[in-house]
Amino acid sequence: MTSDAAFDLFLVCNPGLEPVLRDEALALGFTGARAVPGGVELRGGWPEVWRANLELRGATRVLVRIGGFPAVHLAQLDKRSRKFPWGEVLRPDVPVNVEATCKGSKIYHDRAAAQRVATAISEELGAPVTKDAALRVMVRIEDNLVTFSLDTTGESLHKRGHKAAVGKAPMRETLAALFLRQCGYTGDETVVDPMCGSGTFPIEAAEIALGMQPGRSRAFAFEKLASYDPEAVAALRHDRTGATDLRFYGFDRDEGAIANSTANAERAGVSDVVRFARGAISDLTPPEGAPGLVVINPPYGGRIGNRKMLFALHGTMGEVLMTRFRGWRVGIITDDGGLAKATGLPFLPTGRAVDHGGLKVKLYRTEAL
Repeated sequence: MTSDAAFDLFLVCNPGLEPVLRDEALALGFTGARAVPGGVELRGGWPEVWRANLELRGATRVLVRIGGFPAVHLAQLDKRSRKFPWGEVLRPDVPVNVEATCKGSKIYHDRAAAQRVATAISEELGAPVTKDAALRVMVRIEDNLVTFSLDTTGESLHKRGHKAAVGKAPMRETLAALFLRQCGYTGDETVVDPMCGSGTFPIEAAEIALGMQPGRSRAFAFEKLASYDPEAVAALRHDRTGATDLRFYGFDRDEGAIANSTANAERAGVSDVVRFARGAISDLTPPEGAPGLVVINPPYGGRIGNRKMLFALHGTMGEVLMTRFRGWRVGIITDDGGLAKATGLPFLPTGRAVDHGGLKVKLYRTEAL
C-alpha cells in the first residue's frame, strides 16, 4: 500500500445525524461523501484520513478499510491472514488490539476469528497483541467475506483535549457541532446558550467562527501506523484560519458550571471571544448587535430534574425567547416532545431522533422569531 493508495473510509457519527455529517464532509472538500446508516462513506488516501481526524467536527472516529478476502472456515482465515501485507500499515513495535464480528457466515465465532487474526499478526509481523492497545484492528466477517479495518482515531473525536471540567450529562462536542450545523450556523453570527453547562455550544461556535481545527491539540491512533508521515501531518495542523468580531455567550444558574466553562474556554484558546456569566433563564436578555442563534440543551426529565418542574421551566424559556429575542433563531435539544411543546415556540418539523447517552433526543428549531 503506497502513500497514494486509496481506501474506503468510514466516518462514524451518532445515528440520526448522518446527512448532517455528510454535508460537513462535502463542505470540507471530501468528495463523494455519502450518508449511510451509522456514518458517512467516502474514498481517500492517508492524507484524507489525517485531515478527516483533524478537521471534521461531527465525526466520532475515522475507520479505514485496508483489505480482505473470502474465507469459509478458521483454517482458511488463518492461512490468508498470514499472507496479508500487515507490514504496509502496521508497525512491528506497536501493540494492536484485534476485534472481530461475524454475521451470516460459516465462521460464526467472533472470539475464535479474532484470535486467528491476532496470531497471524503476532507471528508474521511480530507486533504485540494486547487487549488494552490503543490501535485497533477490526475484523468483520459477513457473508463469508473477511474485511479488515483500522480505527485511525483512538480516543473518540469528541475528546478535543480542552474540556477537562464537565458537569452532569454533558453535550459532546461532536454532537454540538452537528446540531449547530443543523441550525444553520456557519460561524457568522452570535450564539447564546442560556443553560451552558460545561460551555460546549459557545466554545464550539467560537472555534467554528475562528476557523480552529477541532483536532489541533490531540494525538491520534494513525500516528502509530507505518503510513504516518509526521511532516505531512504537521503541515495540515493549524490553530486558526480567521478572526471574528462576534462574541459567544453562555449562562447557567450554577456557579460551578460557569467556572468549568470559563476554564474550558481558556484551554481551547477562545476566551477572548466567549463570555460566561451566572444567570437564570428568566433574566436572559439578548446581547447587543444583530440577532443570531439561541441554542439550548436543557435538563431532560429522565435523568436530571423533576419533569413537572421542567414544564414550568420550558414555559418560561419560551416566553422569554418570544418576547425578548425577536429576530433570533432557536434550537432546543430534548428527548421529550411534550417539554418542547410547553415552550410555545413555532418549531419547524423535526428530523430523526438522535442517540445521545442512551436517550433518543431531537433538535427542535425555529426560523427567526
